[in-house]
This record gives sequence, structure tokens and C-alpha cells, in this order.
Amino acid sequence: MATSIEDHGLIGDLQTAGLVGRDGTIDWLCLPRFDSPACFAALLGDAGNGRWTLAPRSGGDCTRRRYRGETLVLESTWDTGTGSVRVLDLMPPRGEAAQVVRIVEGISGRVPMRSDLTLRFDYGHVVPWVRHVDGELAAVAGPDAVWLRTPVELVGQDRATRADFEVAAGDRVPFVLTYAASHLPRPRPVDPEQALAGTESFWSDWMAHCDYDGEWEEAVRRSLVTLKALTYAPTGGIVAAATTSLPEELGGARNWDYRYCWLRDATFTLQALLGTGYAAEARAWREWLLRAVAGDPADLRIMYAVDGSRRIPEYELPWLPGYAGSAPVRVGNAAAGQFQLDVWGEVLDGLHWSRTSGLTPTEDAWALQRALLDFLEGHWDSPDNSLWEVRGDRRPFVHSKVMAWAGLDRAVQAVERFGLDGPVDRWRRLRQEVHDDVCARGYDADRGTFTQFYGSRGLDAALLLLPRVGFLPPADPRIVGTVDAVRRELQHDGLLMRYDPDADGGVDGLAGRENPFLACSFWLADALSTTGRRQEARQLFERLLGLRSDLGLLSEEYDTRARRQVGNTPQAFSHVGLVNTARWLQHADPPPR
Repeated sequence: MATSIEDHGLIGDLQTAGLVGRDGTIDWLCLPRFDSPACFAALLGDAGNGRWTLAPRSGGDCTRRRYRGETLVLESTWDTGTGSVRVLDLMPPRGEAAQVVRIVEGISGRVPMRSDLTLRFDYGHVVPWVRHVDGELAAVAGPDAVWLRTPVELVGQDRATRADFEVAAGDRVPFVLTYAASHLPRPRPVDPEQALAGTESFWSDWMAHCDYDGEWEEAVRRSLVTLKALTYAPTGGIVAAATTSLPEELGGARNWDYRYCWLRDATFTLQALLGTGYAAEARAWREWLLRAVAGDPADLRIMYAVDGSRRIPEYELPWLPGYAGSAPVRVGNAAAGQFQLDVWGEVLDGLHWSRTSGLTPTEDAWALQRALLDFLEGHWDSPDNSLWEVRGDRRPFVHSKVMAWAGLDRAVQAVERFGLDGPVDRWRRLRQEVHDDVCARGYDADRGTFTQFYGSRGLDAALLLLPRVGFLPPADPRIVGTVDAVRRELQHDGLLMRYDPDADGGVDGLAGRENPFLACSFWLADALSTTGRRQEARQLFERLLGLRSDLGLLSEEYDTRARRQVGNTPQAFSHVGLVNTARWLQHADPPPR
């Protein structure tokens, strides 16, 4: 069985990220940015697909590990029969080039160590040309080049680069891996000790802006560090996760690429950032959002690359067997071309949220929103693929219709509360029409619940968001009934599924199953709280906190039978859910829209 997902720690430089296992192996790293091809892809294959192990020669998992304070500097310690040793892993915030810094610290005794570097560009497929130049290792393949600098002797063996050395108490042995496009001059490698000090200082200074001081401070603050690490600094975009193709079902085929920015996440992320003191990050995320959606509203995409690119073609990598044999491995995401009606409402809601939170309006932002509203007026009754990106037939999904209502509602509020110009009477009439349509066709009176889509027998965890967006008040019997029904029918071992894939003849058009979705479980805690069951909400929230790794990280889903995290990791949506639920449980209820 592959190394557990939760056994990985995250390092990153605000443009890409790597995963480090308990055994001292970096087995996932994409360079130079999150959605670039991986040069270490053993996570989805084996050692021959690229990895870098730096650990005691005797092997085995570290004895203990932690992040150093509120930073992204990972510290792994081994206690061996001959002494103790520590490895520090970090990626300093990007300067001239991407750099991975690893520092071996001798603590006691003498410990034999090994560095085993296997570089494989293009997702573990291309073996580079490796040579020694001026005391450094240089590796080149096509557009990519890396250099490794270290004071220990490096030896080539079996298409890998190895180093055997010993550390005694007080020794410090650095390794610096530097990346650049192969046609560019070799960048200057960072000084490892200065990089360590600067990285710790960066994260400490950033965390000083956090103003959350509630009951779950440690969990919230670590989640905020994780969200910042998933931010692409040049544009302000936030990727959904650092990985591709980690399976929703071990051994299954529900494996997707999450290294992109979803518009849907905008509102939730803005709430988390603005609610914890990070106005600058919220403003950067909003600016990314506005740039990404600019243009013809009919061409709006549900996700974009970190630089705002629209085309994210999906293809498979047949040479990778997949995590724990979960094939296929996919790059890109065909869902980018889907029609998901709710996204128009999500964008309008997110920009409304930024207005109500006091972010300075941007020039022409309202004109863009007017264009989005024009499209929404003409398409709100069209079937779509839903927020869960189902690959079956388009349907009139209830959550999608509700978010169309929310977009119109935010337009009405923009005129009534903020004095912006628009056809408010027409928007009011259409808002009521959408509301009436959803209540008439999306509500099953016999079962006392809203349904996944019009006429459906299935339910959807996204229905828990109806009171959160203001569609109906939490005390409305239809909301209470829906929360109870969703909980009853979608709860699995105390956590919440997104929906039942087998309902209505197989709504998503895919084989296999999935596991409870962590963000939905946070939504259930929110819904229980807003409908007066605060103690149950707190109990669920505490259980969710217990599913975090020892480093405070959450993936997309949780396999309750195997008792392990599954899906891409770390998942921004899960950490956003943690932050927002912690805030709302602390302060009674979500703030008004």
C-alpha cells in the first residue's frame, strides 16, 4: 500500500508545492508552478517516477515531526540506535527561482545518512541528462533544468544520484535544489541558512496579521497557513489542492486534477480571509476573480489555471499506475468546459461579499457584474452539470437554481443598499420567479425536503447551503426538514457524502463510489448550528478536527472504513470549511448577507 495521504507534509514557495513523507521522501513536486509537470511523481507511481529521499541510512519513518512554529518549515526527527538527527525541509518564498532547501542537523551521537535523488521530468516519464559542473549536479531534460548543491560527495548510480555521509552532534549539512527553464542561465542558489531564517521570518510576519483568537486557534491558524501555501502569489489565485489524481476511492477511477482555481471557492475563501484579518489576500483573490471572468459572460469558465488561462484540456498518463493502483492518472480537467449555472451566482455573491465587507470597489467591477446578470437572466432555467461537476446528463439542479436566485438577490441589494444603478424592479420580479420555481419544483412535500434536482429522489449536501445564502430562514420547516433528510440519507459513519451516486439511476455517470466529503461535513455542522442544534454541531466539528493529520492537514474526503484520508491534498475547500465553521460556532451564526 502506498504511503498514506496524511503521512505527507506540505512545503511550498507560494507558486508551487511539494509533499514530504514521514520517511524523508519528497514524492510529489511540480516545477515551476502548481500545474506544471511533476519532477517527483512517485506519489502516483514508484521510485522510478521520481523522488528525493533524505533520511538515516537505516531507513524507516521519522520518530516525530512538526512544523516549526506557525511556518511552512517542516522538521522531521529520527532517533536511531547510534544517535538522533533532524531534517529541515522548506521552499523559501520565490525569489529569482524555485528552490528546495533541505538541512540535516546532527542532534546526538553519529548517524549514517543517505540522500537518494531520482529526477524524472514530465510526470515521472523523462530521464534527464545529468552531469557534474563546478562541484554541482546539473540535470537537463527538454524545457527543464535543476541544479543540486551540497558539500557532500554525489555519486551516480542506476539513473539516480546518491550521497552517503554521517552527521555528528552539531553538524549541519545542507542540500539546495534550484530550478530554472533550461534555456535560461543558471540561477544563483540561495544560502541555505539565510533561506531558513528568511522563510521562518516570512511566515511569522504573515501570521502576525491573523486576528482570530477563538477556541480553536491552533487549528484555524494552521489552516490559514495552508491556504496561503496554496496561493499562487503572482496572481492571487488559490488552487483547490496541490495534487492531481489522488483517488476519492482507493483503487477506483474517480481521480481528478485539482491544481487549478475554482470560481465557486471565491465566496467561501473571501469569508475565511476577511474574517481572520487578511484583507490583502482577500483583495488579491478578488482581483484574480475579476480578471479571470472578464469578457463575454457566456464564456465564463468554472475554473481557470493559476495565471487565468481558460483552457485546461484533460488527458491521461498511462505510464503512471496511480496512487495505490488507482488509475487512470489524469492531468487537466474536462469539467472546465462544463456549464455549471451556480457559478454565475457564486461570482456575484463573492463580489457582493467583498462590498459588504468593506473592500474598496474596483473600477468597472459593477459593469462586469451587470453583464453576468444579463446572462443569468436569460439562462437561469437551463439544466446544468451542478457544482459537483457530474459527467452524466444535465439536469435542473436545485442548488444551481438557488444560486441563480442568490445572484439576482445580490443585484437587488447592490441597488438598494449601495446605490448602484440597475433595473432593480425587473431583478426583483425575476428573483421572485426563481424562488417560486424552486419551491414548487425542487421541494418534495411528501418527504419534507428539497431534492437534488427537480423531480429527483436523491438528495444533495449542497442543499445545506440554502439558509446560508438567505434563500429561506433557518427556522423555516422546509429548511429544518431538508437538514434532517440530508443528514439521514447522506450521513455515513457520522460524516456526510456529497450525494448518492446511485440515486435516480446514477446521476453522475461514473462507476465506483466515493467517500464522505469533508467540506460537506463542515456544512452540516454549520446547518446544525443555524437550526438550533449547537451541541451536535460542536461535536461534529470536533470530530472533523480529529481527522486532521498530525501536521494539521486535510485532504478532500475521508474513508471511514480504511480510517484514512483520500482525495487530493491538502484540500483548500476543507481548510476553508474549517476556518469558517470555527468562526461561526464561536460567534453564534454566519453573518448576514
